[in-house]
Amino acid sequence: MTLTNFSRRALLAGTVAALAALPLASALAASFASDRISVRTEGTGPDVILVPGLNSSPRAWESTVAALPGYRYHLVHIAGFAGQPAGANKEGAVAAPAAEEIARYIKESNLKQPAVIGHSMGGTIGMMLASRHPDALSRLMVVDMFPFLGAFFAGPGATPAKVEAVGDQVAASMRGADPEQRSKRANETIAGMVDTEAMRPVAIKDSMSSDPDVGIRAYRELIVTNLIPELPKIAVPVTVLYVQPKTVPLPAQQLDAVYKSAYAPIRQLTLKRIPDSAHFIMWDQPQRFRTEAAAFLSAR
Repeated sequence: MTLTNFSRRALLAGTVAALAALPLASALAASFASDRISVRTEGTGPDVILVPGLNSSPRAWESTVAALPGYRYHLVHIAGFAGQPAGANKEGAVAAPAAEEIARYIKESNLKQPAVIGHSMGGTIGMMLASRHPDALSRLMVVDMFPFLGAFFAGPGATPAKVEAVGDQVAASMRGADPEQRSKRANETIAGMVDTEAMRPVAIKDSMSSDPDVGIRAYRELIVTNLIPELPKIAVPVTVLYVQPKTVPLPAQQLDAVYKSAYAPIRQLTLKRIPDSAHFIMWDQPQRFRTEAAAFLSAR
């Protein structure tokens, strides 16, 4: 079937009209090309970038986005996680390049210092973005992430070489798992990270549909990356929400002191431990998380 000149003009006009009807950020998100991240937008209002964690997807933010309208959310999906092709993340680091791509997305989309909320590895990415591109964002919320996981894995005061060795050991152990062992490990891990049983299948599905090698390299990267020396470069207000991990047998007051000491270099810091929650605070304590997120987003 061929189109007449009139039909072509009508089709072109309709296409232009449809594109014009899209919010500007949506059109920009659609045109932004990256082989490390993808971004989709929802809603209208001030810009907020949401970054999920290791082997997770934007589904982690669905209930938050629904409960807090009035913002234009930019939902980041890391390549290789939760069904996405690995792209350029098929080798090398994952978190650090993703932070650079988010900085590029902000610049190319002409976003004016959006707020950023990152969960777990997304929090690490947020800290990288805030320290390495301090003018790119207006504020940062880190959801249950420590700036140097190596201190937990290798012990306080461990040398960089020791931390690297531990990271290598963890990665080797994960690579040695067959599919059945990987599934068992994912179920056990998520049971410890999500108290709300109804949400565990979501996390398990995202984990099991992630590229194993991308996840392993990203996990090792998180263990060996020490962001504490970079924290003084962060000039924007930072809110950190954290929980008492089931795998960290420290008294709550001692854990509070550890977090306070690690994050001390940040000049504008709000630090809050959320009780009765596992790692996915947005699912285990949704009302408390929404209250904290609303206060964070509305602050000026």
